[in-house]
This record gives sequence, structure tokens and C-alpha cells, in this order.
Amino acid sequence: MQRSGTEIKALLDMDLTRENAWALLTEYVTAEPLLKHCLGVEASMREYARVFEQDEEFWGFVGLIHDFDFEIHPTLDQHPQDGAPILRDRGVPEAVIQSVLSHADHLNVPRASRLELTLAAVDEMSGFVTAVALVRPSKSIDEVTPQSVRKKMKDKAFARAVDRHTMISAAEALGVEFDEHIQHVTDAIATIAPRLGLSRTAQHEPNVEVVTGN
Repeated sequence: MQRSGTEIKALLDMDLTRENAWALLTEYVTAEPLLKHCLGVEASMREYARVFEQDEEFWGFVGLIHDFDFEIHPTLDQHPQDGAPILRDRGVPEAVIQSVLSHADHLNVPRASRLELTLAAVDEMSGFVTAVALVRPSKSIDEVTPQSVRKKMKDKAFARAVDRHTMISAAEALGVEFDEHIQHVTDAIATIAPRLGLSRTAQHEPNVEVVTGN
């Protein structure tokens, strides 16, 4: 796995383990929907870390904690910027904090790394893909395809809070073709399907194990 200079410096500041990330997340988040969202983003970040041959633990850490303060700071005048001092007090490296801040469009924090571009690209898409699977009678993630996701994107009543243009433009900024992006996120969600209330078909069992907490 390749580590950037920023990632190496971050590792000197704190052990970026999944155990630490999960403890931090669950200290501040109790709502199951938000926990599932963070798990979906984490799985998607790990998937892309493998695709881009980056540090999966580092990318997963950022994905898991990116919305850790949303319950205590539920408005844009607070989230995620008011969570940054909490992370600093806990010894979270500045590189991680800047990545968390970068996922908020309203802060206009430059997305200066592939990790930050990926976080922005999977944030909405991971939840949208999950929602597409949940409304199917089988709730099977294996029945979700780029075509079925695109079809649901055209239905403005479905997941109406999700900005379709943002999903498309974020994938473009990442430099990944949109259908390929949908497939990567779908593959990621499949690795934690039961934790998100989804099913798998017998012939499509996940080949990558992701620890998902309790």
C-alpha cells in the first residue's frame, strides 16, 4: 500500500485504528440511521482505497468519522466545523480533520487529495445506493445496477433530499466514469449488506470482509 507524506505524518500523531474511529463515532452518535450512513461511507472509502492502492485503514478511518458530530451539530452553521476542535482535543491528526472539513460544500475547503475527492463522491452515493436496494422486495444489493440507480435518480420523489447534480459532479471531479463509480460503491455496500439491513444472493457472497461494529 502507498502512503502519502501527509498520511505518514498523521500516523505519527495518532494510531488511526478502526477501533479508535468506532469508539469516537459511537461516543457522539446513537441514531442507527446515522451509524449506517457512516458505515456505508467507510465501506466505500475502503473500496476506493483498494482500487487506488492507498492505505485502506487511513481512508476507512476518515470515512467512518466524517459525520461524527452531526447529532450534536445538526445544522450547517455548526457541522462539521464545530466538530474540528473536538477532534483536535482527541489527538486526531490535522490531515484527518482537514479531510473531514473538506466534505462540506458550504465550507469551501479545497479538496486537495484523492482521498478528499473520494469522500465527497461517496458521501451521497453510498446512501443512495443503499436506498435503491432497500426499496426492492428482496432488499438485495446484488439486484442494484448502475442502470437501476440512474432510473431512481430520475424519480425526483425518491430520496428527494439527495442532489443528483452533486453526485454526478463529484464523480467527475474524482475522474471516475459515473456508472463505474456507482458499481464501486455498490460493491462496497455489498461487503456490509446485513449491517445495513440488506440481503445478498447466495452466488454473490462478499469476498472482502469489513468489520462493522455492533
